[in-house]
This record gives sequence, structure tokens and C-alpha cells, in this order.
Amino acid sequence: MRLFDPASGLPLALALRLVTIAVTLLAGRRPTLARRVAFIGSAIASVVTGMTAAATLYAGAPLHGVLLVHRASQFSLSYTVDGLAAWFLAVLSILAVPISVFSIGYVADDRLRHRSAFIGVAFNALVGAIELVFAAGDAFTFLFAWELMTLASAALVVTEHEERSTRRAAYRYLVMSHVGTGCLIAGFLVLAAAAGSLSFRAMLAGHVVSGPMRDGVFALFFLGFGVKAGIIPLHVWLPEAHPAAPTNISALMSSVLIKTGIYGIVRVCAFGLGVPRLSWGVFVIALGGLSAVLGVLYALMQHDLKRLLAYHSVENIGIILLGLGAGMMALTYGRTEVAWIGVAASLYHVLNHAVFKGLLFLGAGDVVMATGTRQIEQYGGLLRRMPWTGLFFLVGAMAISGLPLLNGFASEWLTFQAFLFGFRSSTEPLVHFLFPVGGALLALTTALAAACFVKAFGISFLALPRSRAAADAHEAPAVMLVPQACLATLCLALGLFPGVVLRVLGGVLAALPGLQPQADIARSGWGMASPLGSFDHVVPLILGAALLGGLAVAGFLTARRGVAVRRVPTWGCGGELDARTEYTATAFSKPLMMIFRAVYRPTRQVETLAEVSPYFPQEVRYRSEIEPTFERYVYGPLLRTVLRVADSMKVLQAGSLHAYLAYVIVLVVSLVLLVWWRG
Repeated sequence: MRLFDPASGLPLALALRLVTIAVTLLAGRRPTLARRVAFIGSAIASVVTGMTAAATLYAGAPLHGVLLVHRASQFSLSYTVDGLAAWFLAVLSILAVPISVFSIGYVADDRLRHRSAFIGVAFNALVGAIELVFAAGDAFTFLFAWELMTLASAALVVTEHEERSTRRAAYRYLVMSHVGTGCLIAGFLVLAAAAGSLSFRAMLAGHVVSGPMRDGVFALFFLGFGVKAGIIPLHVWLPEAHPAAPTNISALMSSVLIKTGIYGIVRVCAFGLGVPRLSWGVFVIALGGLSAVLGVLYALMQHDLKRLLAYHSVENIGIILLGLGAGMMALTYGRTEVAWIGVAASLYHVLNHAVFKGLLFLGAGDVVMATGTRQIEQYGGLLRRMPWTGLFFLVGAMAISGLPLLNGFASEWLTFQAFLFGFRSSTEPLVHFLFPVGGALLALTTALAAACFVKAFGISFLALPRSRAAADAHEAPAVMLVPQACLATLCLALGLFPGVVLRVLGGVLAALPGLQPQADIARSGWGMASPLGSFDHVVPLILGAALLGGLAVAGFLTARRGVAVRRVPTWGCGGELDARTEYTATAFSKPLMMIFRAVYRPTRQVETLAEVSPYFPQEVRYRSEIEPTFERYVYGPLLRTVLRVADSMKVLQAGSLHAYLAYVIVLVVSLVLLVWWRG
């Protein structure tokens, strides 16, 4: 007798969430009890989901089932957990458990305590909806879960609805999400009409549609999923919604929710519509490079910590698309070994980004709760007051910067290999142009991300406090630190043992059409390689051992010579150093803003306040802004056009009963003529 049956794992997890929601509502008048029930119940349900995903990945056989059946109407909610769904469910579980534990302490804050029941219920609904999105077996179940996920996340974004900016962020998120959902509905209707079924097995079997219709369906799905993923230029909701939501919700949205868009692109656009066209792969690489570079450039100019992290989500979605685009182009040319590396790099980075971005957002939650502000300029000196938070944030910053030994390096190295190996092994001119460009954009993105997190960590945690709130900050409770410790450890483990991850991914990719197993990519679980030869493999554990060995030798030599440590004041050019003489986030970003001024199109305003003489100012006020390019030149004209068309259509609603009857008569006659003509 087995203690756990994977076939019933997903229904059990969803049933646990429903029970948790019911008990949380009953305990709504007791915030502490409601909070603990909601998030402990969510963590248990996520563990069950994770066990289901792990069992599927281990066995290599998909799970099928039905959650709900209404026999009279033939309505049903079905699920299928195959390799790809199991991978994304595993990513969700890995993040949902620590975020749930973190939320027990975070929601206890004075600002959120009285909303404990609401946040707990909506959180369980959101995680359950994401689980069903990944496991949906037909279009109806998918769209039901997709819309539930959107509504639950929008409700959580507007938790602190007293602020106008929060309401505006939730509204923008809902508008963009429903435009994307409309595109998905249209795409599924086309596929269902062609396949004669709503089942994914029939709809996504390959060439269900062909010719220009296939291109149109790809465009619909890419637009619909791209909105949720936050791909530029569909990203405008993301930097508004992530900062507005409570930080535990921001962590879940950034690490997992936007990955539902990536899941849809992989499931439908890359492998569900047959062999990708060359133009599709080119399009994905182009948007991936644009999202990666512009995402990190906009992040560099942000001084709101959560908004900075939100733009880095756009950047990392771009990195994921770069690997996937390389794989799609390789599939077009029949280069399955290159496609395997590209898609593996993309899915590997899905996991890595979820882990280090979840860690960074949880660290930001500690800082925001301790200081009461999201502005980096108001921080400083936090490392002395919050040493554990600072350590974990530093690990996440190093991981997202792609430094060796941590997980960000592993997946980005593999993405580079997709471009390098694809370039060397191909004779196609377009590959010889696009793959080096893609590799160069990835290198630029990685360097700029490192610069951005030097600013984020250095200005926030080092030097002296710049405000009373920073000076009075204190470390977060253990219930909020333990989840960060787990994620930081996972960042290290995923970076040191990439071969283990690639072996698991081998089973996932084997179930995708057109990909052949590449067993030589994973080197004994310790390292990874590409088919280029013996010079392009890497074993992070050996690099780590060499680094530790070098530090040990340096420490031994220092101790042997008896070098004494002296502590002296920092030289301040003859003056005393205080918080006013520190480097600010604005000053740090200024050189890069000047270098990329063609992208930023900055404006600045300097105001000098003097009482006696302008040569002896009492105060200097400096304000700098960058141009909101997409809002001004893309969405602004689009919104004005829509409003103008809507205004011109007001004449149809004339208030005349005769006019409305005429509309009905014209419609009925048109339908009769259409049926007669087609018959």
C-alpha cells in the first residue's frame, strides 16, 4: 500500500485549498488564527503538488484525470500532468512553500493584519488557479483557471486599495490581462473548430491549422501569453502591479505567475502548432533581446526597490525567450541538438529566475517592513541592523547577476552555448547573424544586471543610514528569515549541481516533439557541456573548490606572517564623512543614463535655494526623469484612437426604439441570408 498516490495528488491539493479557504473564512474574526490556517494549509497543499510533480518527473509517464463532471451538460474540468506541466508545477511548489511560511510573519504587520483572512483566501485561490493552469487538459479548464488566476491576483494587487496608485495599477493589470485573454479565447476557438475537440491532445497535435491561419493563431497565442509574461512592449502593467501588491504576493507574481505566460508559449507556440516557422523563432529572439536589454536598462534608473525588481523580471523573461527562440530556430532547420540546448536553457532559467527573484522579493519585504519605505535613497547601513536579510539579499543579487557558483550562471552559460554551438554548427546566414547578436545582447544584459545590483545592495545595505527609519531598522523574525535561507541554499545547490537539473530536464524535453535526448550535456551530475568539444564544459563544484582553496591559502599566509589589522577612519578629503556625503542611487545611475540617453531621453530640473547669494546656496533640489517611451508613443495613441472610435459610435445608441428595432431586423435578415448562402 502506497502512502501517496500521484494520480490523486492534484485533486487532493485542490481539495486541501478549498478546505483551507473555508476554515480561513470561518476564522476571519481572529486574524492570527486565520493567517496561520491559510498559509500553513497552502504550504501543505503545495507540498502535495510538489510530490505529484516529482513522481511524474521520476516515472516519465503522464497523469490524466477529471476534477469535475456535469453529465447533463457534458461539462468537465480535466487535467493532464505530463513532463512539461510537472516541471512548472515543481517550480511553483518550490516557491509557494517558502512564500507561504514567509507570509505568516509578513501579513502580521500592522498594515496588513486586519486583512489576514482576505489575503489568505485570495492567496490560496491564486496558487490553486496557477496549479490548474499548468495541469489543464483542455481549453475550457485552462481558460477557467486562467481567468480565476487573473481575478485572484488583481484582488491581491489592490489589497491596499486606499491608495489611488494601487487602484490604478490593478485596473491597468486587469485591462491588459483581459485583452490577452481575448486573444487566447480566439486562438482556442480556431484550433477547436479545426480539431473538432477542446482537448489539448487534439488541438495541439501539430499541424491542425496550416498556411496563413497558422501564423495568425501563433500571433494570437503569443500576444495572449506575452501579456502575462510581461514581454516588452506588453509589459506596462508589470512595473505598476508588482510594487503595489503586498511583497509576498509580488514574490509569487514575479517568480511564478508570469511564468504561466512562458508555459503557454512553450506549450502552444513552440511545440503545439507543428514545427515552428523561421519567422517565429526570429520574432521570439528579437523580442527576447529587446526585453532583456530594455528591462535591465529601465531597472537601473529605478530607486523604488520593488519597482527595480519588477523590471528585472522583464529582463529575465527576455533571457528565457532568447534560449527558447534559439531552440525554435534550430527546430526549423532540423538541428535538434541545438534545439535541445536552447529549450533546456530556457526551462532551466525558468526555475533559476523563480528561485533568486523570490529570494530578492522576500528580502525586499523584510526591508520595506523594517523601514516603512520602498525608496532606496532612504536606506543605507542596513547590513549592520539586518545582517541575515543582507546576506540573503546578497546571494540573490549575485545569482541574478550571473556570477559563477550560483544558479543564474548555470542557465545563462547554457544559453550562451545554444548561441555558440548553433553558430558554429550551422551554415545558415540568418543564424550567423542572429545568434552572435543574441549572445552579445545576453552578455550586455548580464553586465548591466551586475551594475544594477551593485547599486541596489551597496546603496541599501552599506555605508551609513540616510534616514531615521533606516537607523531604527531591525532584523526580521525567524519565520521570515528561514524561507530566505532555504531559497539562498537552493540558489547555491542549483548552481553547483547543474548536471542533476539537466538530467531531470532530459525527461521533460524527451516528451516534447522534435527534441532528441542529449545525454552528454550533463556531466556526471556535477557539470554541464555542449557538443562543441572538450574545451566548453564547466564543473561549478571544481570552481568553488578552487575558490575556497585560494581563500584558505591566502588566510594561511596572512596568519603565518602575523599581519596586524588596523582600523582607521576613512579619508574624507579633510572633512568628516556622514550620510550627506555618501554616493546616492541617482549619482550611481547617472553615468549609465548619459551613455544610454538615446534610450532614456532624460529630463532634469535643478532648483537652487539661496538666502544671501546664489554662490552660497542653502539647498539644491535635483529632479531627473526618463521618458515613458511605450506609454507615450504606443499606448497613448492607441488609447486615444479607441476612445475616438468609441465616441463616434455613440450615434448608434440614439435612444430611439425604432432605431433599435431596425438594428434587430437588419441582424436577423443578415443571418438568414448568411445561412442561405452557406447552405
